[in-house]
Amino acid sequence: MEWREREGVRWLEAELPGAKAAFSTRIGGVSETPYEALNVGILTGDDRDAVRLNRTRLAGALGRDPARVVMARQVHGVELREHTIAQEPRVYTDAVASPDEADAHATDNPDLTPLVMVADCLPVAMAGPRGVAMAHCGWRGLAGGIVGETAQAIEATAAAVGPGVGPCCYEVGEEVLAEFEDLDGVAQGRMLDLTAAARALLVRAGVTEVESAELCTSCNADLFYSYRRDGERTGRQAGLVWMV
Repeated sequence: MEWREREGVRWLEAELPGAKAAFSTRIGGVSETPYEALNVGILTGDDRDAVRLNRTRLAGALGRDPARVVMARQVHGVELREHTIAQEPRVYTDAVASPDEADAHATDNPDLTPLVMVADCLPVAMAGPRGVAMAHCGWRGLAGGIVGETAQAIEATAAAVGPGVGPCCYEVGEEVLAEFEDLDGVAQGRMLDLTAAARALLVRAGVTEVESAELCTSCNADLFYSYRRDGERTGRQAGLVWMV
């Protein structure tokens, strides 16, 4: 992955076969404290007009049409939505609540840009012969099978795992660790490595090329929002993927 910056907006970019993925940071927006600056989440208490402008800035910096970004209300589940046309209502552009619940999105339309929002969970981009997909992967989604379902939908061969809370900061209970006991090397004591779990599940799903940011959102307050670090009054960054 490489750092990119345009018009003050900074993001990590990954090259996938026939696709690109971008993982935004908090840099380049207009939101005020404690959401400064590029918060893209509306269910955070931030000003809606600021979020709307932030979303437009992010899409513009990436060269993507904001009206063709597809997303949904995330519930830490495993629901996947496949998209062929732009959304109505325009959830991303107008910064309105989505009527749909889903934690992963797939498309084979080059004009569309699947997006998930994160603030410690992993944004996982995938590409394959049947299109591209973006999944919101917290421990519940990973344990529930969201990686395998999303990979299967597009016959994914490559993936990019964006920034998320690292094993340095992610202490969990025994009930969470039990969900990953069939995966080797994903926990040390009670510290869970979400990225290692995602990589293992991607390989299990037949994804042969996996790249990861290896950046902890909780440790890097200057770059990322973190729910675990800051609590409810924090923003959201985004993971986006599109065909090229």
